[in-house]
Amino acid sequence: MSAWLDAFVPAFALLALGALLKRRLLRDDTVWAGMERLIYWVLLPSLIVAALAPLDLATLPLGRIAGAIWGALALGTAAAVLLARRLALPHPAMTSVLQGGIRFNNLMGFAIVGALFGAEGVGFGAVATGIIVPFVQTVTTLAFAFDGQRGPPRPLAILRQLALNPLLLAVAIGFGIAALGGLPAGLAPTVQTLGRASVALGLLCVGAALSLQSFSDRIGVQAATGVLKLVVMPAITWALCTLLGVPPLATAVAVIFMALPTAATSYVMARALGGDAPLMAAITTTEHIVSVVTLPLWVMLVAP
Repeated sequence: MSAWLDAFVPAFALLALGALLKRRLLRDDTVWAGMERLIYWVLLPSLIVAALAPLDLATLPLGRIAGAIWGALALGTAAAVLLARRLALPHPAMTSVLQGGIRFNNLMGFAIVGALFGAEGVGFGAVATGIIVPFVQTVTTLAFAFDGQRGPPRPLAILRQLALNPLLLAVAIGFGIAALGGLPAGLAPTVQTLGRASVALGLLCVGAALSLQSFSDRIGVQAATGVLKLVVMPAITWALCTLLGVPPLATAVAVIFMALPTAATSYVMARALGGDAPLMAAITTTEHIVSVVTLPLWVMLVAP
């Protein structure tokens, strides 16, 4: 029981504290915007690099893990698009359903698997992130590009956006350093320290971005998207991991990461690229609140 409390209480307490700080102490949006930029461009990439760099890639079942996660993401993408069409949603709302259905709050994931499984869990969390991020970033970038409102998509602009994504760069750098034998002495603890800072600050920022006022916005769409993300996606991942013979700890981490609520930056992306920002805010808030119940249940089901 104490391990569960250590895993979940800090993560959700930091979300609640972030919401409280935003409303009582740090009300200036520029403060949170600055922290979000620091986390996105420096701290979270450092966490990914630090977790991937020491891994022995030759001993990891990367192919089987990637097959399970990419298979689940492909099915989830198709389900999100079909759900949006079934509900007769316009393209901007479809992108919010898509982001709500396949994106993930990896900062929560690292906090939970680190508390439950230690450094090995964080390592597998970095592997899961390295597999999920390229797929999700590519799919969501293309979804916004094919909105039919701004003319035909520009391939070079899309490639440039993907190439400059700091999370994709961190994944590539982390796997490259791991293949070369890891970070050198001195640099490794520096990167690790920066990475550790990302979890607490990131969860505070996520909490600050949540909005209780969004609950009443298209409740049926919120509910359907939440079921897809918090129930269907981890179930598909678990089934595929079992089918492909992924080891128990790697399966548990993969399922937990796929059971996470959507990323808080989904709202930023929706607002910047012409998506349905109010719906995205509603989906993000609802999924984080419901995950208080669903995440512990998934851990109970899949923990080795």
